[in-house]
Amino acid sequence: MSRIHLLCTGFTLLVSIPSAIADETASTSYKTETGIAYRESSDPYVQEMCRLDVHHPVGKTDLPTVVWFHGGGLTGGNRKLPQPLTEKGIVVVTVDYRLSPQVKVTQCIDDAAAAVAWTFANISKYGGSPSKIFVSGHSAGGYLTSMIGLDKSWLKKHDIDSDLLAGLVPFSGHTITHFTVRKERGMQKTQPLVDEMAPLFHVRSDAPPLLLITGDRELEMLGRYEENAYMWRMMQVAGHGATTIYELDGHDHGQMADPAFALLVRFVTKHADGS
Repeated sequence: MSRIHLLCTGFTLLVSIPSAIADETASTSYKTETGIAYRESSDPYVQEMCRLDVHHPVGKTDLPTVVWFHGGGLTGGNRKLPQPLTEKGIVVVTVDYRLSPQVKVTQCIDDAAAAVAWTFANISKYGGSPSKIFVSGHSAGGYLTSMIGLDKSWLKKHDIDSDLLAGLVPFSGHTITHFTVRKERGMQKTQPLVDEMAPLFHVRSDAPPLLLITGDRELEMLGRYEENAYMWRMMQVAGHGATTIYELDGHDHGQMADPAFALLVRFVTKHADGS
């Protein structure tokens, strides 16, 4: 396991972009397509919430793509393009999804799977490669990332094999059953549960490469670091050799996202070629 000590928030402490990529992205123009529906339905709430934006370089092909899910406890938040992911030679898909209590958490996860399925079907139109699709998100978005990447049933409903994903990068995501699921069941958020709604339940040796990132264990919310550390250990026990964990010292649950983006970019750069 890796513990990163940060004395400031500069991304250069964590990662540097290869000069060839930097030169290429500096001269590339980008465009953002907004409000694209990824589900068809007569339900007004689906029509409102099941939309995404695509930020992409113009005139490029065969690029890696990051599908990004926002946080908010599965009860709030909205899609927003993370600035540290812009102009990096990466296509970025930012996703809205339905929220609790208007829907059950299972529908939030199914929306996330539908958005990834849309990406597989359409990303080549925006210069992305279907063989280089990464999924990431912060907090609740990290939970969605792990659920659709590890529990193969969610993407299978949309005729996608989750093993085709190039990698999974949850930021401070639950690995036990999400506290909003527990709330649906009348449980306290401090009462842990591991069942089929927990990424931990679905540890397996043949999953895509997995990068777990959390804030400082003393500053994170509700034992989030320890959950992820256990996920890291159980993936090792299951025989998955491509799981890595980073703990960002001095950063709490909200603060950890900014430095974590540099680790995400490095992970995408490394694995986009299948290495």
